[in-house]
Amino acid sequence: MLRSWMANASKVYHEFPRTFWIVVVITFIDRIGGALLFPFFALYITSKFHVGMTDVGVLFAAFSVSSFAGSAIGGALTDRLGRKGVIIFGLIASSFSTIAMAYVGSFQAFFMLAFFVGILTDVAGPAHQAMVADILPEKQRADGYGIIRVAFNLSVVIGPAIGGFLAAKSYLLLFYSDAVISLITVILISVLLPETKPEAHPDSPKETMAGTFAGYGKVFRDTMFMLFLGAVMLEVLTYMNMNTSLGVYLRNQHGTLESGYGFLLSLNAAMVVLFQFPITRRIENPPPFVMMAVGTFLYAVGFSMYGYVSTYVWFMIAMVIITIGEMIVAPVFQALVAAFAPEEMRGRYMAVSGFSWGIPFAVGPYLAGLIIDGPKPHLLWFAAGGVGLMSVLGFLALHRLRGKEVGASTSKALPGVAGS
Repeated sequence: MLRSWMANASKVYHEFPRTFWIVVVITFIDRIGGALLFPFFALYITSKFHVGMTDVGVLFAAFSVSSFAGSAIGGALTDRLGRKGVIIFGLIASSFSTIAMAYVGSFQAFFMLAFFVGILTDVAGPAHQAMVADILPEKQRADGYGIIRVAFNLSVVIGPAIGGFLAAKSYLLLFYSDAVISLITVILISVLLPETKPEAHPDSPKETMAGTFAGYGKVFRDTMFMLFLGAVMLEVLTYMNMNTSLGVYLRNQHGTLESGYGFLLSLNAAMVVLFQFPITRRIENPPPFVMMAVGTFLYAVGFSMYGYVSTYVWFMIAMVIITIGEMIVAPVFQALVAAFAPEEMRGRYMAVSGFSWGIPFAVGPYLAGLIIDGPKPHLLWFAAGGVGLMSVLGFLALHRLRGKEVGASTSKALPGVAGS
């Protein structure tokens, strides 16, 4: 059995180019830093500044609104200047801003800092996604994004467990660890990764910087793409509770310790590490919008369970259901965005796709905080399930639109979308 597993692993390794595997390893190292800190962010803020989840929701909204600007700038720079330099700048900015957050002494000052941090740390997001699309041909992208998710979640298997231990000692250790790991990643990218931005066609007109930013208008006029992002926003409004509200809810309502919440996140990540790639291989052929609907339906079921279960075993079962949905949704979403995007506009399409996460994170934690801080906090999970079902209907409607005139030019590039 071990020999068979090693043979399969070797086969998969040789299917993808060396540059892609360098990206995978660097992603793993970089994400360990985020996995140490982010799951405990809401717990840190509520305990240090003695505020409720409503205030945390306002803080997340400030961070998300400013991140829109950072992502838009990063997407344009990615298409104009290249991927590598933008990623390095984003990591350095993230490192310094993380240290700054560790020493803020008041919630008001932390709130103001969130605006600047959001701009700086989200600049590199479109470049990361565009780089993978540059390296891999279309038929390999879903698998490639699945492998990237395995690397990401392998770091999450390790990160929250270490983060919970460090948080018990001092939250300051979390901030320093994240910053140091970001700087290590900068060195690795500088030495090991080439620039992957495709060469412009020699007959293509030279685009000005103003023209690069004006290109966002073309993205927003892509009707099918914008409808797709609308359904994704509803899906993310459900999913975002895992890393923002769930830890605080379990602590306040069920007495679950930080280590218990960290274990749920590690369970989620371990499942992705073990099963993401086989699942991605099995969902290559079914229509992608249908797969998005199936995965989001599992979100609705899993998150709604937290509204009526009360034992840790059931918390784990709910997380298993959510994770199965996540393993379906995440690689299909990323592959769809890459397929929608023309080669010369990948950075800008990736940036706009980030809004489907940024907008829910801007409003979701605040709305969730209003419910958690109210008399019936368990209603949050029924509301999350309802929003998830709305997203399911949206993806099914998009599936019915395939092959029609709206978005037809884009649909031809999407695996499983063209035709009836």
